[in-house]
Amino acid sequence: MKDLSLHVLDLLANSTVVGSTKIDININDSIKDNCYCFEIIDNGCGMSEELLAKVTDPYTTTRSTRKVGLGLPLIKMNAEHCNGGFEIKSKVGEGTALRFWFEHNNIDRPPLGDIAGAVVFTAAMSEQIRFIYTHTTDCGQYVFDTDEIKEALDGISLSNADVIRALCELINANLAEIGCNQ
Repeated sequence: MKDLSLHVLDLLANSTVVGSTKIDININDSIKDNCYCFEIIDNGCGMSEELLAKVTDPYTTTRSTRKVGLGLPLIKMNAEHCNGGFEIKSKVGEGTALRFWFEHNNIDRPPLGDIAGAVVFTAAMSEQIRFIYTHTTDCGQYVFDTDEIKEALDGISLSNADVIRALCELINANLAEIGCNQ
């Protein structure tokens, strides 16, 4: 994948189809610590220990529409290729916590890409799920919470094209304010 937001978009799609009511997306973007760290935590159905043990095998998938699952193996490979790492924890009935990180200044680290679009489009397609996106840099922190947004919209759908455009602009402006690094 060309950028990290595409990985996030793919991984968020997994979290939206497992009965989650809340998904946290945490990004710690620290030049000082030379680390670009991502967490996606859902409260969905979780995975058994057997599935968890082989989830980074590309020929392991729970989908019936295809025989391969590349999202987790690709992000694991990319993170490790950039002197980073990958961790996944899951418990049946409680959800899954995925964490992957990159050496920030690694020449092979993909750029962040359109993270605002990834978060907003996923939230617009899954309005029943609460998304909390927290982005932390060396200069500050921004939090985007769909519950707060829905309250402010007073019944207007997140999937409304004007709302999507405005939310992407809102996130991008706040990320620029805290010095988000692409």
